[in-house]
Amino acid sequence: MSTQPIHHPIRRTKIVATLGPASDRKGVLEAMIAAGVDVVRLNFSHGTADDHRRRLERVREIAARLGRSVAALGDLQGPKIRIARFRD
Repeated sequence: MSTQPIHHPIRRTKIVATLGPASDRKGVLEAMIAAGVDVVRLNFSHGTADDHRRRLERVREIAARLGRSVAALGDLQGPKIRIARFRD
């Protein structure tokens, strides 16, 4: 039997999970973080600022309780062509 310590390589791959109504169900977000989510994605094209704020507060609370570090990624809507009429 070897007495050499086992060195685990640093995991370079990150698990990114998009939060939304499905992750609001009781226990889902905690299970996601416990399973290894590294980054939560907030899609700002959908939902309100209050929805995103509430979800991020829950992420921070659960991550602290589980002793995990979870980053947040805010996904902004990309450029799009907008056509409208202007008053003369």
